[in-house]
Amino acid sequence: MLTTIPQIEFGHPADHGHEVKLDGAFDFINTLHHDDGFTIDDMTDDSDVAAWLATHGMLHERNGQPVEACTDGLERAREVRQALRAVVDATAEGSTPNPDAVAVLNKVLGSRIVPMLEVTPDGGVRTGHRHLGDTVDSALALLVEPIVRELANGRPERFRICANEDCRWAFYDSSPTGRRRWCDMRTCGNQAKVARHRARAKRSQEALPAPVASV
Repeated sequence: MLTTIPQIEFGHPADHGHEVKLDGAFDFINTLHHDDGFTIDDMTDDSDVAAWLATHGMLHERNGQPVEACTDGLERAREVRQALRAVVDATAEGSTPNPDAVAVLNKVLGSRIVPMLEVTPDGGVRTGHRHLGDTVDSALALLVEPIVRELANGRPERFRICANEDCRWAFYDSSPTGRRRWCDMRTCGNQAKVARHRARAKRSQEALPAPVASV
């Protein structure tokens, strides 16, 4: 007698995968950024945190809204964001990261999501996951993991902070030469070019001999 083997289904819909790439981690860091001399925080309350995490596929959704409550999410998200920023800044600058920041990231990594198998209603098997901590901490752990992977097995020397002191956008330099200095050449890079041009023009003007006064 032949036994039917249930089909194994690998993966879930995109809103259930909870996968974060390195760019997503940098996007999270840059939710606190600078513009025209002002500091702008895209996360000002718990609902902002829940919405951002859900939009980036890190919280389950139903009818477009995060299912899980995000109690104290703002405080936790800001703490992890600050710690990630400290580690990225230190790596980009070739300095030692703050031990307190490292401790924060290690703590949140304890709330990671782990894979597991689930039996489907039709008797099949598919991959699922469970949260070791609550879903907010698990989501924050997902944002930490790409940075950790890059530090361990990638090219952390390509972590960059925009050279524009009024910007300081964090990014990963994926350029062929690895010499990118600006978050965007059309904005900060162009501003630097204009500033250099004006400085050269000023120096040239100052170097001109003073006009001779007519008698």
